[in-house]
Amino acid sequence: MNRKDFLKSVAVLAGAATITPFASASVLQSKPAKKVTLKKSLGLGMIQEELSLTDKFKLAKELGFHGVELNSPVDFKMAEILEAKSKSGIELPTVVNKDHWSSPLSDPDPAVRKKCIESVAQSLREVKEMGGDTVLVVPGVVNEKVSYEQAYITSQNAIRELIPYAEETGMQIALENVWNNFLISPVEAKRYIDEINHPLVGWYFDIGNVLRYGWPEHWIKTLNSRIMKLHIKEFSRELMNSKGLWEGFKVDLLKGDNNWPVVMKAVNEIKHTGDWLTAEVGGGDRNHLKQISAQMDEIIGYLNN
Repeated sequence: MNRKDFLKSVAVLAGAATITPFASASVLQSKPAKKVTLKKSLGLGMIQEELSLTDKFKLAKELGFHGVELNSPVDFKMAEILEAKSKSGIELPTVVNKDHWSSPLSDPDPAVRKKCIESVAQSLREVKEMGGDTVLVVPGVVNEKVSYEQAYITSQNAIRELIPYAEETGMQIALENVWNNFLISPVEAKRYIDEINHPLVGWYFDIGNVLRYGWPEHWIKTLNSRIMKLHIKEFSRELMNSKGLWEGFKVDLLKGDNNWPVVMKAVNEIKHTGDWLTAEVGGGDRNHLKQISAQMDEIIGYLNN
């Protein structure tokens, strides 16, 4: 359950208490299902033209994007960001915390974890000020010094320490599936979230990242309402096998191994309510970004086919 669903459920229960059980059931059953929609966003770093922040936001808007995703804690003054947002009409729905790799929540050193916790807390405050609702966080990193089990327990405890900050701001903490040797099956990712058991902690699902060892449509159906936001990228297993692991990402949207009609059907079937599809692919000039925008339009077009 994400924050929106949590608040809606509270409102429904409060309303239901004033009418008979049979009437409340009738009201709930007669309410039409909301059509799944996705707005396009892209990472700020993808806009690779020498422009002011305002003009970068305006360019994104001109090319058909509705939002921009920033790294946080931000490198700009908040007043500059808000001015650019106002002048461009762009939305800032999400931010990516930038300290979760260098100071992971799974680190055995409490001082390292504290640094990340403080950083994510700042990101929660910043995204609220920007008018967004979600902070992307990598939950932990497994390596030769940090065992899988240790990362699992330590990172969950660190995320629980972040819950008061999420509640204070009303913002969501969305954990992303990345190549961190951790939470590499959808069943485990689901369990990890359910054990934390809080409506403001969910998943930021990256569609392309799982193609190395799975199928995104399977993850989407398993994670279901735990998915708060979606990242989009492509991946080619053929390039991975023939040229090297990271080469798999060097393929345009619609040209890799994602079966987009099937993926979007899964998004539709779970009645996803996160509203946003954010590109996390190689950036470039306006012509390159225009192509990405058109590719995303084609992919979103499969939603209700």
